[in-house]
Amino acid sequence: MQTHQAKRVEIIIEAPMERRLRKALESADVTGFTVLPVLGGSGRSGSWSRDGQITSAGGMVQLVCIIRPEKLDALLDAAFRVVERHIGVVNVVDCEVLRAERF
Repeated sequence: MQTHQAKRVEIIIEAPMERRLRKALESADVTGFTVLPVLGGSGRSGSWSRDGQITSAGGMVQLVCIIRPEKLDALLDAAFRVVERHIGVVNVVDCEVLRAERF
């Protein structure tokens, strides 16, 4: 079966910034993504957990998308404008997809 080169972009950001990040990605012509809750983790500031929080406002979400390589620069520019002033992590991974026309 033939596969096609793509990029998987994962962005972890504070939950209240999710809507702004979605709009930024859509403005960069990224229309497909998945948003997942982040339950906890550890970073430069130490461990944290969503346990005991009354709202999701203090939590984090992860937005995952798979795109064609030529769309990467526009996506990263749009994402960075949102993430640069907030807690967040952006990573990019090479991947392969089966149905290139979907991306």
